[in-house]
Amino acid sequence: MDLDALPTPSALVDLDTVERNTRAMAAHAKRLGVRLRPHVKTHKCIEAARLQVCDHFGGITVSTLAEARAFAAAGFLDITYAVSPSPQRAGALAALARTVTRLALVVDDPATVDALAAAATAQGVRLGVFVKIDSGLHRAGLAADHPSLPALVARMVQHPQLEFRGLLTHAGQAYHCRNRDQVRQVARAERDTLVTAAERLRRDGFAVPELSVGSTPTVLAAEDLAGVTEVRPGNYVFFDAFQVALGVCTLADCAFTVLATVIGRYPERGTVLLDAGALALSKDEGARHIHRRPSYGTVLSAAGDRVLPHLRVVSLTQEHAVVRLGRGAPWDALPVGARVRIVPNHACLAAAMFDRFHVVRGTTLVGEWRPVRGWE
Repeated sequence: MDLDALPTPSALVDLDTVERNTRAMAAHAKRLGVRLRPHVKTHKCIEAARLQVCDHFGGITVSTLAEARAFAAAGFLDITYAVSPSPQRAGALAALARTVTRLALVVDDPATVDALAAAATAQGVRLGVFVKIDSGLHRAGLAADHPSLPALVARMVQHPQLEFRGLLTHAGQAYHCRNRDQVRQVARAERDTLVTAAERLRRDGFAVPELSVGSTPTVLAAEDLAGVTEVRPGNYVFFDAFQVALGVCTLADCAFTVLATVIGRYPERGTVLLDAGALALSKDEGARHIHRRPSYGTVLSAAGDRVLPHLRVVSLTQEHAVVRLGRGAPWDALPVGARVRIVPNHACLAAAMFDRFHVVRGTTLVGEWRPVRGWE
């Protein structure tokens, strides 16, 4: 099968680009003197994860129990589950710990600590636990100077079935930045917040063996990660239009695209209609704080080798995308049946819409990847 024979919408992954992106991140982490524990949530594919851990120690980060189970079954035995679990999930996580060498979890509440301790005791396993620190995103975690932080760590340490691994944070506020310099400032704050929290705990007599930071933008912008032991970027495998807008990467670094077909032409309205809607691209509006005229992705030629700058995806419904053509747009090149590719604003969300990825080198199909789906 060649690209012309693929049904649309289809998810395409350029393997040359993925390999280049993963090699570059591995080298960057080594320059910074930190371990690379890549996040797999962007792609959820065993094949991509193997490329991510190449030339590093092999640990990964997951965001769902389904991911953890699937990757453990595939031989990934050092896993950090980087979402605070509900107490009700403690038993399943303790059972999973029996199948791997190391499972580490993230908490910021004493009820979760107690539930994990009880489940670990019942299963006869030892669970690694990080405390989540809020470094500015204000989504989850405790502030570095939160009064309950030492007590929470003390609560962990008193449970023999729990191993306090250290502190973990995610500076997702980097996505609100306007340029790479601002991202660099967030990266410094991410590191400094975690180091400050660790120093506070060490003064109180606690050993803090690991400091873990995340986010593709901040890891790539970081110039000095002194005190940090590991990084957990994930989006860099595919990159996307949002990362391009931040100045983190270029369009040539974007490995994930959605192949779509023109199914309607309306010159009187200045639009064409594609068969890839919100269920293929997601409705992530991207970097609206940067672009005055936002688009639901960047439109490329069918071969993926050039940007079509006069085309803008202006609206999405479930299975439709309305593309507005600007002055000088190539109407003759967009008859019904013509194909284009779209670099989505947020590759993680768009990729989650597909049950398979068609892997290509250039315009040649070379394989198919099946991502993990669901939460359990």
